[in-house]
Amino acid sequence: MILLSFDIEEFDGPREHGVDYSLEEGMRVSVEGTNRILDVLKANDVRATLFCTGNFAENAPEVMQRIINEGHEVACHGVDHWQPNETDFVRSKEIVERVTGVAVTGYRQPRMFPVVESEIKKAGYLYNSSLNPAFIPGRYMHLTTPRTWFMEDGVMQIPASVTPVVRFPLFWLSLHNLPERIYHMMVRRVLRHDGYFVTYFHPWEFYELKEHPEFKMPFIIRNHSGRQMVERLDNLVKMLKSKGHKFITYNEFVNIHSQSQPQKIE
Repeated sequence: MILLSFDIEEFDGPREHGVDYSLEEGMRVSVEGTNRILDVLKANDVRATLFCTGNFAENAPEVMQRIINEGHEVACHGVDHWQPNETDFVRSKEIVERVTGVAVTGYRQPRMFPVVESEIKKAGYLYNSSLNPAFIPGRYMHLTTPRTWFMEDGVMQIPASVTPVVRFPLFWLSLHNLPERIYHMMVRRVLRHDGYFVTYFHPWEFYELKEHPEFKMPFIIRNHSGRQMVERLDNLVKMLKSKGHKFITYNEFVNIHSQSQPQKIE
């Protein structure tokens, strides 16, 4: 099973590097990137889960409608990606459900920062996907957390996939910078070991970042961005489909496993 997801947020990367960058500019980048993502998914006839910020939902209702119309799951990703706060669990759900008219069951915190699970449950979510169980200097230190899904305070936790033993992360940056053959090989290893694969990307990765030095984005983010990343995503989806793997939404994954026991923690 493939749990493919995208954090559909306003692009705020330049602000991390001291660039004065507006919400309107960030939305323009992310709308273009999101439509490129949706084009790839539609061409390959696969569904994904899109974690949307309240800002994106309110400023791009036509894109949100396209997401729904093409059969994808919508989940929540806070309200303002740049300034997450404690009330976002409730507010983001209210905003996304109002814009789409669809009930939301999942949450992912911006930048995968920690959340209070009891508050997630209280807000009405069934699952939380705010954990990358790897060691990434300056961002994550999660070498002792479970690699695979588990329950906490009545909420299913769905971590991003990392390789067994060494916990090499297989998220967006890895597909940007590794040779595709190596990345695909590691994904297949996770599938053999865990029985499913979880990963995530962002819309601004599919924008031509290399053409905008004024954004001051690091090379590892600019590398293979834009149409090259579109091609890499397309190749990944095609490889997985050729191996007979089924793409499902996170909500479907929760429904499948809600009556079973969590997998063994390593």
